[in-house]
Amino acid sequence: MSSEAAAPKGLWALWQGLTLWIKVLIGLALGVVVGVTIGDVVNPYLEPVGEIFKRLFRMLIVPLIFFSLVSGITSMTDLKEMGRIGSKTFVIYLLTTAIAVAIGLGFGFVFQPGAGASLGGGYEIQPNEARTVGEFLINLIPTNPVAAFAEGNVLQIITFALLIGVSINLAGKKANHVSHFMDEASEVMYSLTHIVIQITPYGVFALMAVISAKYGLDVLLPLGKLVLVVYGALIFHALVVYGSIVRYVGGMRLKPFFTGLFDAQLVAYSTASSAATLPVTMSCVRDNLGVSKRISSFVLPLGATINMDGTALYQGVAALFIAQAFGIDLTVMDGVTIILTCTLASIGSAAVPGAGLVMLTMVLGSVGLPLEGIGMIFAVDRIMDMMRTAVNVTGDSMVSVLVAKSENELDLKVFNKDPEI
Repeated sequence: MSSEAAAPKGLWALWQGLTLWIKVLIGLALGVVVGVTIGDVVNPYLEPVGEIFKRLFRMLIVPLIFFSLVSGITSMTDLKEMGRIGSKTFVIYLLTTAIAVAIGLGFGFVFQPGAGASLGGGYEIQPNEARTVGEFLINLIPTNPVAAFAEGNVLQIITFALLIGVSINLAGKKANHVSHFMDEASEVMYSLTHIVIQITPYGVFALMAVISAKYGLDVLLPLGKLVLVVYGALIFHALVVYGSIVRYVGGMRLKPFFTGLFDAQLVAYSTASSAATLPVTMSCVRDNLGVSKRISSFVLPLGATINMDGTALYQGVAALFIAQAFGIDLTVMDGVTIILTCTLASIGSAAVPGAGLVMLTMVLGSVGLPLEGIGMIFAVDRIMDMMRTAVNVTGDSMVSVLVAKSENELDLKVFNKDPEI
């Protein structure tokens, strides 16, 4: 009896000794197996677990973004310094997004994912009206900050946080107590994030079991080529573009960068939400890659909202897929239009699952492609959404590392803590 009791304890000790990313990977794999084999039986029990997991991360999003962003800004008492860091961040985000779309179009032209596809009708989606630049800027300003917080309007929350942070700096010593409160509140949210992160393997297991049971593996067969092209383009962008920037622009080694982000990438893949993954991303960037709190608190919340390289790349491939499936030839100018539209559309794309599909309607409308093609893509959108979210998170982290290195706020001892990596 003692040996039987010791076995579970030994297994639990072994499990507890595993690093988080290994636990998450095991949870992800087991979730797929359980979902495909006995998903119908266990899903009524696992679906609430997955929903609780998602809600815990969503619970963190608004306060984490607000307090961390305000704290990051108040740590930059020099407004010129804040402008410099903000400019670097925004320019790199836009540049990598444009490159991502170009890669997506290139993969689409070379591999022709839509050739021979049969797109049927019957699925209608109402496109969002394309907003003007003026309307976009107006919508950045909350008429009621409380409503913006309640609705989870991330762009308006970021605008409000930026204004509050700058105002605290302008108020000087009179706002010291407010500044300290914001800094302490961000640390509290960071501690809460660590608590929630510990349940990630179990939440990922439940989510993957539900997703696998719902969609099954057969859903990939009719659209397998599209999925493979999108995955191939996304992996190429992450390894080649981000890898080249980290290695040749930042002068850093690649393995520490990618292994340090593995936890965040796995959570992003399972949740398909950059915003929901933000707490894990911030933890990985600070604890594993050595980015200062000041830089990570400013760059990452912005990236989770405006930097959607993976989403933009996917939209480029999807637009070509639909054009090829309908036998429509696109011109060079159409390609340029898609790059510009995808880049701008990704800035306003919500960091939640499925948002890229809605934004795709704007991209298709910019070059006159039929919206009916979205109906077929919809079947496998979730599968592609998972990988493009992982790339989005990787891009956010790359920019934070690059900006931190340029500002001498990257702890290279933390970044290179494992000499074998």
